[in-house]
Amino acid sequence: MRKSLLFSIIIVLSLLSCSESKKEYRVGVSQCSDDIWRDKQNAELRMGAYFHGNVDLKFAAAYDSDERQVQQIDSLVESGIDLLIVAPNQVRTISPAIDRAYDKHIPVIVFERKTSSQKHTAFISADNYEMGHVMGEYIASRLHGRGQVLEIKGLAQSSPAIERHNGFMDALSGYPGIRVVASLQGDWTEPTAYETTRQWRASHPNEQVDLVFGANDRTAMGARKVLGEKVLYCGIDGLPGANGGIQLVRDSLLDASYIYPTHGDQIIDLAVKILEGKPYEKETMLMSALVTRDNAKVLQMQSEELMRQAARLDELHQKADNYLHELDSQRMVNWLALGLILMLVVVFVLFYMYHLRRIALQRERVLNTLWSLKPEDVPSAAGSPVREERNDVSDAPQSQDDDAAAADDDDNEPGAVSLFITRFKKVVEARLEDSDVSVEDLASDMNLSRVQLYRKVKAVTGSSPVELLRTARLNRAYQLLLTTDKSVSEVAYAVGFAAPSYFTKCFKDEYGFLPGDVRKN
Repeated sequence: MRKSLLFSIIIVLSLLSCSESKKEYRVGVSQCSDDIWRDKQNAELRMGAYFHGNVDLKFAAAYDSDERQVQQIDSLVESGIDLLIVAPNQVRTISPAIDRAYDKHIPVIVFERKTSSQKHTAFISADNYEMGHVMGEYIASRLHGRGQVLEIKGLAQSSPAIERHNGFMDALSGYPGIRVVASLQGDWTEPTAYETTRQWRASHPNEQVDLVFGANDRTAMGARKVLGEKVLYCGIDGLPGANGGIQLVRDSLLDASYIYPTHGDQIIDLAVKILEGKPYEKETMLMSALVTRDNAKVLQMQSEELMRQAARLDELHQKADNYLHELDSQRMVNWLALGLILMLVVVFVLFYMYHLRRIALQRERVLNTLWSLKPEDVPSAAGSPVREERNDVSDAPQSQDDDAAAADDDDNEPGAVSLFITRFKKVVEARLEDSDVSVEDLASDMNLSRVQLYRKVKAVTGSSPVELLRTARLNRAYQLLLTTDKSVSEVAYAVGFAAPSYFTKCFKDEYGFLPGDVRKN
């Protein structure tokens, strides 16, 4: 019993302490700025992390500040991230912080913008040079090879701004009829583009402008507020949703845009491959596409549907998170309850075993005391249960047996009780091996009626004659098992049990263990 209990406890504790779970990865995301393009990408990053289920994202936005981004990258590294995803604000200034992370053996994914260092694990982006070049070809075609073009560039020293400008200028170099009247410095924001264009127009009031090429859609829209609707405007980003580049083209506010893919989910997939040691591409170029009035309506419809589905997925994500949180709380409560129940079961079993052992020892002490009782140890009749019982029922109707017991009242004197105890012990011991002996036989040997024998034995010992006979047999059996080499069956027959199986049951009930365990113990 003890072994099985211990085995059960070990199994339950093992189940409590062992549970399979995927390794959790902490991934830091350092964004150079905060805008609608990065909002979309961050949403995709979160969705990708939710899909994998074991990625914890830590976001930081530098708001176009080199100093702030360097501090944020160092802080993410100090927090103990497993991988860094970073969009550098400028090519050279952010490289030292990225190098420090890489030198601490933290994998680094550089996305969307390049650095001046090769200390990174992977690079993922669209081809910004190709975007600028395709837009230059489109503008040349749109102007039929002749016209005046104003360019508003992106943030100085950022790789997308540099590459888009280079691609644009290289494409227009093949069209001598197109003249770039100015390349103004912007910083990707609409207010800066507006102010830069306003100042240029103030100093060049008579300069004709047929088309404005903005390094992104927001810069193009900033220039539009200055130059008006008679000029054509082209940008890059092609975001879906309200006021995104696709809608601006559809509504003829922009003549064209170019989809600059965000693909945050694909970046997370790459991060997990790196963390799990799976094969991956060192450099990944994302696909992009030109948006014109010919395809803007269809692209907008598709993007709106995708955004609706993404919003639903995000809502389901939130509901799933809440459900999982509640489930984790309930699971914790269940484990605590199970642990408490297990502890109570263990305490109960141990207490029950202790109680059984205590009863066995108590019975053994009572048995030894009773059978070693001497006549002079028996209490006097004045305080005996027989006398008290007689007084209690003196007014009640009496049966014939009660009359006989009353007639023998004088036998309750001390001497008579002592003699009775001695005689009863002798009769029981003489009949111990007789399996057919009955209470009537014992009463007959004592020259008493069955009722008289029962009353006297019960009054003196607190037990019935049958109980004392069985106890005496079991006590003799216990001694024989300890002092002889007889088998259990031989001992059972020797003390008056007709069936060894019944003897075994009575013995276990009396002592709490089997007869065969006596010699073992």
